[in-house]
Amino acid sequence: MKALVIAGSLLVLSGCSVFDSWVYRIDVPQGNYLEQRDIDQLRIGMTKEQVAYVVGKPVAENVFDQDVWYYVFNLNSGRSKSEDYQHKVILTFEQDKLVAYEGNFDRPENFDTPLEQ
Repeated sequence: MKALVIAGSLLVLSGCSVFDSWVYRIDVPQGNYLEQRDIDQLRIGMTKEQVAYVVGKPVAENVFDQDVWYYVFNLNSGRSKSEDYQHKVILTFEQDKLVAYEGNFDRPENFDTPLEQ
């Protein structure tokens, strides 16, 4: 009986960590999901409306500076922390025209070529 109580106590004290690999956890995506093919369509001189059509509006708007759009996407993997990742894109506008791109996607090859020539 004593051994049964000790074994039961150890099981309770160990919590679910023994069964952690058996527990299913979902992936949690948050933000604007973008791909390189979306970013490749961006061109200098595009209006805010054109940019919103191509890559969508940012999830969170900057109330202090309407001319800088931040696109952030986080994926928190339910399986392991090594599978987590984040994509970030920052678009800067001047007088309603796209003037700068920065982010961890490759810079669009034709970014410096305006749409209208």
